[in-house]
Amino acid sequence: MKSRSNAYRLSLLSLFIAIVLVQSVVPFLGYIPVGPFSLSIIQITVVVTAVVLGPKEGALVGFVWGLVNWIRAFVWPTSPLAIYVLVNPLISVLPRVLVGVFAGIVYWQLKKKTSKIWPMAFAGVVGAMMNTVLVLGGMWGLYTLGWLPLDRLNISALMPYLLGIMGTNGIPEAIFTAIVVPLIAHPLSRLTAKK
Repeated sequence: MKSRSNAYRLSLLSLFIAIVLVQSVVPFLGYIPVGPFSLSIIQITVVVTAVVLGPKEGALVGFVWGLVNWIRAFVWPTSPLAIYVLVNPLISVLPRVLVGVFAGIVYWQLKKKTSKIWPMAFAGVVGAMMNTVLVLGGMWGLYTLGWLPLDRLNISALMPYLLGIMGTNGIPEAIFTAIVVPLIAHPLSRLTAKK
């Protein structure tokens, strides 16, 4: 019975990885272009993985997302800044891994104390905000340290724009993720519990 459960979990993990790969390369499935930036909805898949399977699996799916994002920065950038920023794995890969880790930890800790739906929604908010804050905050931090090749840009003029992106992209991403994660993760977690 345990091997059947492991096989089921492995197939779910493989499915989530495949979904992230498709979302990363097919236009409008994972990124919705808004001006020079893109609204991301791939974090939903990472958070659902972390909620249904656990933080380690969420981190693995987040790593796949980050790795594809890093490769795309070289061959097919999603925004003009990607060529300068996302080529650094501290910005393209690490935040996506941490989305899975922290969303999973938040869900699994809160689920012990309350119903399953609210922790799922809160894990969605945490995952979406982690992605936004860590990517944009990482850009600012690495620029400040001189680790990003943005010396031709006026970062003080760009900073209000980045903060605006955090508000206009980050908040809708968090709300959308909080709504969608329970809709997908709740039925899947019930199926996973029965296996």
